[in-house]
Amino acid sequence: MSANMGSLDGRVAWITGGGSGIGRACAIAFARAGAKVALTGRRITALEETARLIGGQTGDVMIASADVSDGIAVKAAHKAIVTTLGDPLVLVNSAGGNVRERHWANLAAASAAELIDLDLKANFYCTLAVLPAMRAQHDGRIVHIASLAGVALTPVTGPSYSASKHGLVAMSASLNAEEGIHGIRSICIFAGRGRYADPQHPPRPADRRGARADASARGRR
Repeated sequence: MSANMGSLDGRVAWITGGGSGIGRACAIAFARAGAKVALTGRRITALEETARLIGGQTGDVMIASADVSDGIAVKAAHKAIVTTLGDPLVLVNSAGGNVRERHWANLAAASAAELIDLDLKANFYCTLAVLPAMRAQHDGRIVHIASLAGVALTPVTGPSYSASKHGLVAMSASLNAEEGIHGIRSICIFAGRGRYADPQHPPRPADRRGARADASARGRR
């Protein structure tokens, strides 16, 4: 890690899927560490709740709502972040999801395409947006919330989700191979199944009992 990345004070961290779960927890953690936080996702009410939680601790937070599976929307969100906070030198790709009818026997072509757009292509769009500034400053960290389905086949997650997460792992490895010379590091977090609560909202007993359910079936974060 470079000397510059040793402190997050004043640095801009862009969190996709910041309205719930892992994304929200990351946003709160980065804010506590002194970063300026930009939140992106589709559900504005959820993003506003995350911003409220952060605002109680530090003031540097903004919402740039977008469907990250839409490349044009990602460009617009990134532009708004740069204008308001500055260039993000930390990106957390946390947006993602799954569908209930996910297996070969009931998977629709439209659902397969939707999952690939959200779980793989969206990560490309956001990463491509931040790379130029990271190269220019010879500094940057890109964190992908991947899955154990990205390193092992499982009958639970379905083929589109598994293929997308395998692709995300390969994408991250290629970033390190090609962009490490520019001071950029890519990291995959291999999250398992379960419900992810942010520090401000621990799971209720009923939530714990249902933790074995595939959280991704709840749809997009």
